[in-house]
Amino acid sequence: MPMTDHPPIIWSIAGHDSSGGAGLSADQRAADAFGVHLCPVVAAVTAQNSQGVQAVVPVDASTLEAQLAALALDLPPRVIKTGLLGSVAAIKAVARWVDHLRAATPSGQDPHRQLALVVDPVLGASAGGAAFADPALLTAYRKFLIPRATVITPNRLEAARLLAWPQASHGVDTGHVPDMARQLQQLGARGIVITGGDASALGATASTMGQVIDWLLAPQATGWLSATRVDTMHGHGTGCTFASGVAAALALGHVEADAVVLAKMLTHHALGRGRAAGQGAGPVVAGPGFAAGPRHGGAPLPWLGLDEQLPWALQGTRFAPFTAPADGLYGIVDSADRIKDGVSAGLRLLQLRRKLKGADLGQQLASSLDACASAQATLYVNDHWRETLALNVRPDVSLGLHLGQEDLLALSPPDQALLRQHSGRLQLGLSSHSLWELARAAGCGASLIACGPVLPTTTKDMPWRPQGPDNLCWWVAYSPAPVVAIGGLLTAENVEQAARCGPAAVCVVRGLGSTLAQTQAALPALQKAVAAGRQTQQNHALPLPHPVL
Repeated sequence: MPMTDHPPIIWSIAGHDSSGGAGLSADQRAADAFGVHLCPVVAAVTAQNSQGVQAVVPVDASTLEAQLAALALDLPPRVIKTGLLGSVAAIKAVARWVDHLRAATPSGQDPHRQLALVVDPVLGASAGGAAFADPALLTAYRKFLIPRATVITPNRLEAARLLAWPQASHGVDTGHVPDMARQLQQLGARGIVITGGDASALGATASTMGQVIDWLLAPQATGWLSATRVDTMHGHGTGCTFASGVAAALALGHVEADAVVLAKMLTHHALGRGRAAGQGAGPVVAGPGFAAGPRHGGAPLPWLGLDEQLPWALQGTRFAPFTAPADGLYGIVDSADRIKDGVSAGLRLLQLRRKLKGADLGQQLASSLDACASAQATLYVNDHWRETLALNVRPDVSLGLHLGQEDLLALSPPDQALLRQHSGRLQLGLSSHSLWELARAAGCGASLIACGPVLPTTTKDMPWRPQGPDNLCWWVAYSPAPVVAIGGLLTAENVEQAARCGPAAVCVVRGLGSTLAQTQAALPALQKAVAAGRQTQQNHALPLPHPVL
């Protein structure tokens, strides 16, 4: 979050729940958990308790308008989040204010960054009771709110109702969910999350049993987002909490896909803190510390699949385990000769990163493999996956393949299947620069996950902001696989700073020099830096990760 005197502001335009479980009450708890300021705008008043809704009374248009106009004078929002609106007039009022506030977007910039709109289409109560939506209201959603939405967060039945699917009154098969998201996108929504908490376990497969899987369709990522289901009857306000979590993360500067990852963690944590408050389902209780790290009670990291595949790890795919070198250094070089130099200098974890083709590629790989075998070092090959799979690996060689996620996504389904067939003998390293990439790498069952760039780097031209020590510590705490730190680590001081965060290894590229003599000269100071960083490693509750795009 930028260092300012005031936290980001969210307007939540939603219903007042007299039981204190959902609506504006849940929105406030979610906003407080993220440390943002929420302005609760009452769009409807409900008479309800933990067993159902007895009445829904929309606020008259003039009263709603007066609330929004007063806030605009003093508390302009970074994000508007909607919940129960209750009337066509309220939907039209929200659309007018979104257009008015986005009109201030500087030329050439993204209006969704000027003002994000998160739409939680509350169309009924999970506990039952009075209806929230009629055909006119659904039409208004399609015409006025969905086309303006930065993120829309329906559950499966709500998505079906918004699209007037015949399944709206019945269960929605998992196979239809991506199609529903694409149709909502065609209506104008920029990001869609169709949540799966309402899905029946009757159609679950062995891999999804005990999981809540949501379908994510965002500008940055698409796929099934999975987390362990929390076994509780106290789920009142789950949808409100999730949508408000998305809104809060957007307000802090996270892009859509990362905001969804954080919101899913918040919701999991809130469900685990759910409590009875009446005779029926009690409220979920969002609170700070949901992302403070597993050792400090934080929620688990969800897993993201590739396209329409479930996360590979849910299907039993785990790539061969990675063993970190004792000195905690990972040398990345551009030739077989430099691999030999690194091994001679004492490195025991190396990566060959070079764009090669044909015979030159084969010779470089074979020579690199021989050099690492002589010292029982681990060799990772960057990008050249097919040639790496074809290598005849001896028992004295630990072999790995490293891929950027854009390269992983570019593989055809048959190529992905081939890669998974070799998971028992091959280590897989995946790069990650964002929360959704970390979630995807975890879902792939990777052997190691690279976090970067830790510091500004000129090695690669990339859009990512530096992770810094705070995000690196977060990666180390939440990754199910060992983490290696990479990017901008040029000096012993840089390496020591990264090592304090507890990664399995610290990657050094230019800091190794370009000759054997330079590598031999640099290595003792780098090894000493890792050792010093490990001695001062701390174990404390973590702040929220900062935005990376």
